[in-house]
Amino acid sequence: MKRIALMLAAVAMASGVVTVRAQTSTPTNEPPAKLIVEPPLPDLLAQGIVWITWRAENVHIGPVSGRDALNASPRVGHLHIHVDDLPWLWAHMSNAPIDVALLPPGPHKIRIELVNAVHQGVPNQSKTVTFTIPDGASPHQ
Repeated sequence: MKRIALMLAAVAMASGVVTVRAQTSTPTNEPPAKLIVEPPLPDLLAQGIVWITWRAENVHIGPVSGRDALNASPRVGHLHIHVDDLPWLWAHMSNAPIDVALLPPGPHKIRIELVNAVHQGVPNQSKTVTFTIPDGASPHQ
């Protein structure tokens, strides 16, 4: 609990915009969080690199998690990135583009899910991007 409070304080000091509320429920007076995802850049797909730009509105994306972080204002969260139908994912905790390389040639999909500080999906804020890696594509050319 103390570690979470210290992390929240660090984010608040670094960004100057995050404060912790005394209440114990998710902030409801803020507009809903929204995820906007662009298609992968086609020039990079031809090289075997998937580069997906995205942005989130009404939520601060960063490495803050835990039940206490549910009370941060503005709200905090991160992304869960699912590749194809693999049984694992990774947590994307920065505003950087999603960058994947070395996928085999053929069709693929990446599901990008906006989640809150306790890894629960934000309703209706999951986007799936489909694309094809061409035969012979390699980032090492």
